[in-house]
Amino acid sequence: MRDRPDAAMIFAAGRGTRMAPLTNDRPKPMVQVAGRPLIDHALDLLRRAGIGRVVANTHHLPEMLESHLVGTGVQVVREQVLLETGGGLRNALPLLGNGPVITLNSDAVWQGGDPVSTLLDAWDGDAMDALLMLVAPEHAHGHTGSGDFTLGADGRLSRGPGHVYTGLQVIRTDGLADIAGDIFSLNLLWDRMAAKGRLFGMVHPGGWCDVGRPESIAPAEAMLDV
Repeated sequence: MRDRPDAAMIFAAGRGTRMAPLTNDRPKPMVQVAGRPLIDHALDLLRRAGIGRVVANTHHLPEMLESHLVGTGVQVVREQVLLETGGGLRNALPLLGNGPVITLNSDAVWQGGDPVSTLLDAWDGDAMDALLMLVAPEHAHGHTGSGDFTLGADGRLSRGPGHVYTGLQVIRTDGLADIAGDIFSLNLLWDRMAAKGRLFGMVHPGGWCDVGRPESIAPAEAMLDV
C-alpha cells in the first residue's frame, strides 16, 4: 500500500445551485474563469504536482463535463444520485487504489505557490489520517463565515472559527468502510480522525477564491491578474 499519495479525486458532481443561472445549461466545473473552465484550473494544480491518476465525479448535466475531459486522462465516475463528499470518495475508490489520496474541489482558484506539492511535502503518514489545506480568513475571497477549523500549535485541528478549509486535502480512506449508508459527508470521517488526534491542517500563504456564485468570478479573475 502506498503512503505518499499519487492519486487524486476532484469533486465535480454538485448541482451548482448557488451559481445559477450560469449552471442552468452547464455543470459548475464548466463555468469559465479567466477564459477557462474551473475544472481546468483544478487540473493544472494536480499536473503541476505530478499527479498522474485523477478521478472526477459527475452528476449535473454530466455529458458536457465528461466530453470536456475526453483525452485528458481523467477517469470519470457518474453518480446517478448525489453521494456527497464521503459517499462520492468511497464510490471512486476502485479507480483511486489503496492508500491516502488527494481530494480537491473544482470550484476554486489559487494564487501563490504550489498548494498540492506543499501539502504532499508536509504529509506524515505515521502521524496523520488527514492533512487539510487551510487559508486565513483575510486571504479567502468569495467566502463568507468565520472559518471552519481552529489550528493548534502542533498542527492538529479542532472545530471552530478560525481558518477556512479550501477544499484541498490528503486523506486516508480506510475509515470510509466503517460509515453506514451511501450518502454522507467527509465531515463524519474528519470528526472521527480529530477524536483520535490525527486530523491535521496547514496554511496556504497565498490567496484563494471560492468561486461558488456568479459574483465570485470577478474577484477570482482579479486575483489571477486577468
